[in-house]
Amino acid sequence: MKKVNIAIIGAGRAAQLHLDAYKKVYGIDINIKGIFDTDTKRAISLSNAYQIKGSFSSIEEVLNDPEIDVIDICTPPFTHPDLIIDSLNHEKHVICEKPLCGYFGEGTTDGKTMFKEVQKQLDRIEAVVKQSKKKFFYAENFIYAPAIVKAAEIITKKKSKILFAKGEESLAGSSSAVANLWNKTGGGSLIRVGCHPLSAIIYLKRLNKIDIEIVDVKADISTVTTSLSKKQHRFIKAQPVDVEDTAVVTLTFSDNTKALIIACDTRLGGSKNYVELYCNDTFMECNLTLSDMMKTYFLDEEGLEDVEISEMLQTKTGWNNPFIEDDVIRGYTNEMQDFMECIAYNRKPKSDFDIAKKTIDTIYRAYTQK
Repeated sequence: MKKVNIAIIGAGRAAQLHLDAYKKVYGIDINIKGIFDTDTKRAISLSNAYQIKGSFSSIEEVLNDPEIDVIDICTPPFTHPDLIIDSLNHEKHVICEKPLCGYFGEGTTDGKTMFKEVQKQLDRIEAVVKQSKKKFFYAENFIYAPAIVKAAEIITKKKSKILFAKGEESLAGSSSAVANLWNKTGGGSLIRVGCHPLSAIIYLKRLNKIDIEIVDVKADISTVTTSLSKKQHRFIKAQPVDVEDTAVVTLTFSDNTKALIIACDTRLGGSKNYVELYCNDTFMECNLTLSDMMKTYFLDEEGLEDVEISEMLQTKTGWNNPFIEDDVIRGYTNEMQDFMECIAYNRKPKSDFDIAKKTIDTIYRAYTQK
């Protein structure tokens, strides 16, 4: 089994999360050969932080490097389709961060027009994925979070039927510089963070009956922070230009069961991530964050400058629930372990193109109602 050489495209937060996870991969010999970002300084800074010696000066250099086995796409969503297709056509395995793709025009565009354009994009990507001899991995960390992994084990062993599922990811904005623009991100809170619990629920629903489909989508999508004054807005990082900051989506599946997805950018006190499963023979509450494994109380932030307590936390003072082994609890470590094993042992990943496609299809069905 030869060493797996990886090139990372993008040097933002997603790349950091992936690099932290790669450090814990075991049993597979992997090598991060280099990072490419259009912001050369940011790429160099991240490479130095993770002691990565190699570098790339262009996408073409990455694509044409015969040693590269995997291209890990950690760039903004509007770049994903072309990068996925080019990478597969150059016979590289592809890891793609969420969301898979989207409509990258103005947010004022009619939702039905967006949906039609996204269907064309999905068809274009799927055609290349299907004909390629290389593997496509959808980097949906929720599917690999230990709580979701345990829930999947229980559902599989007990043959439990999920009657109602509720999932949420909410926080106070995004660290991405382009999160407020539809033409770069493909939407707002729903596609950016609501995709996580949505993908996890799609994955869990197909465990015992893979042909269960989403047959109806109802959505309430809005932008609420625009009503705030500058002073009222000071604790919320979200500054939407033409995207939503609040989304509530109700799903009906072909077995007549239901799911509720919540995604908003107005949650103070750190990110909230969970999936709840109401089954015929069990109830399961899967908390990714905020965890209760540790609590802290600080009167000041002295000495805590480089200590991460929680994602999108406004202040470290007072009571908090710190992230502990964040890359493990939120699934990034299991995710990269699975992807590397799939390459080494030629098997299929838990998080595949089908889940990526169904997630985007559902989100844009919701956007037809915005």
